[in-house]
Amino acid sequence: QVQLVESGGGLVQAGGSLRLSCAASGRTFSSYDMGWFRQAPGKEREFVAAINWNGGSTNYALFVKGRFTISRDNAKNTVFLQMNSLKPEDTAVYYCTTPRVPRVGVSRIGGDYWGQGTQVTVSS
Repeated sequence: QVQLVESGGGLVQAGGSLRLSCAASGRTFSSYDMGWFRQAPGKEREFVAAINWNGGSTNYALFVKGRFTISRDNAKNTVFLQMNSLKPEDTAVYYCTTPRVPRVGVSRIGGDYWGQGTQVTVSS
């Protein structure tokens, strides 16, 4: 059974940084693309960033490009989201997701498996 567990969220002032982690288990991590989404109160869940199975390709939502970096460590079965220059509008629950099928990209509506999320709050 695939399990995704996010961590690293918290409260930070505007301009600060956080590093989110998502630990995966239940299958061969290095065969699957991974992605991050977020959902702010009263808003729909939205795509943030994705990385392919070997880390060779990434893509980002326009609103985070240049501030956030997605990466992965296949030896540790973990994907990361480094978030810099945080803004109050980045406040949301951040979710990790992955597709069911290996080497298939994370779509803009997400994958088949999701973590429980981690809260990020940015104060002004």
